[in-house]
Amino acid sequence: MSARSTSPLTIGLGVLSAILVVLVLIFWSMVGARDRTIQGNKNRSEQVETGAKVMQAQLDEAKAVTDRVQKQLDEAKAQGVELSANRDKSKAQAVELQTQLDRARLISAGFQTQMEEAKVASLKRQGEVEVAQAQTVVAQTQMTKAKSDAAQLQAQLAETRTRADETQKALEIAQAEIARLQKLSVKK
Repeated sequence: MSARSTSPLTIGLGVLSAILVVLVLIFWSMVGARDRTIQGNKNRSEQVETGAKVMQAQLDEAKAVTDRVQKQLDEAKAQGVELSANRDKSKAQAVELQTQLDRARLISAGFQTQMEEAKVASLKRQGEVEVAQAQTVVAQTQMTKAKSDAAQLQAQLAETRTRADETQKALEIAQAEIARLQKLSVKK
């Protein structure tokens, strides 16, 4: 058969077949692209889901840390209030002891005056030496007791002041801890 003898139907079918092959290849390519897109979307979806789970875990952990920091902050504030109350109590005790010390000093000064008066009286009245000496001994005993009481009160005052200073230092440390925890809480 010659090239002229090929029927137009065969040529038409050949062209149609070629067009169909091209269309099949185009559709095949489109289906492949669609499958890749679906797979890519599926992979992205899984990545987003995994990322969401990780973020949820991090969020839960951050909430736990925030709760823990808030609890520490509340405890530190409570300690600060308690230390402040202890400091105020120590200051009140120091004022009370200072008042007692002042009273003891006045009493001691009174006994000192009485002792000096007794000495003067003994010099003026030689006949009353024994009485004056007895008064002097009594006054000296009372003065010694007053000095002893004053020394004890002075020691108590020093101890109370030391406790007040320690309480003040502890309060400052607690306030610094509160500030640090508040900064941590704000950062979270």
